[in-house]
Amino acid sequence: MSSQDEQFPAAAAAAPEPEAADEGMTWWYRWLCRIAGVIGGMSCAFAGLWNCVTINPLNIAAGVWMMLNAFVLFLCEAPFCCQFIEFANAVAARADRLRAWQKAAFYCGMAVFPVMLSLTLTTLLGNAIAFATGVLYGLSALGKKGDAISYARIQQQQKQMDEEKLTGSLEGQA
Repeated sequence: MSSQDEQFPAAAAAAPEPEAADEGMTWWYRWLCRIAGVIGGMSCAFAGLWNCVTINPLNIAAGVWMMLNAFVLFLCEAPFCCQFIEFANAVAARADRLRAWQKAAFYCGMAVFPVMLSLTLTTLLGNAIAFATGVLYGLSALGKKGDAISYARIQQQQKQMDEEKLTGSLEGQA
């Protein structure tokens, strides 16, 4: 418990539980996104370190940004890897409350910036899995695919409405 929760125990008990940001994600897809985030963090860290071994300042800047991306991915997706950081669980809890499309935009934006800074094979390959993590979260934001029966019903209703409009406009002209 934090010191604020100790001062106001009634408010801490009455605080609603944060809404799960799974948005209809299955458990295996949620784990797939988390694992992709951890692997993306590792690839960003290694490629960023490799990118920093140069004399080109843009490559060094891209490498430092990639290592920062790795830290953020570890912090958000696997806070147990950052147990030595005091605020890791708070950041992970806040990241879990984000919607899937927000995570997607954040992760993809983080991965694109070093590539724009220094377009090399190392930055492309290092940020590919981090970008893929954002894509996975973006796909989950789109939601589940509907069944064929629902789509057929919608098409039939649309066709009937179009026929009614056409019939109504022809009767209005006569």
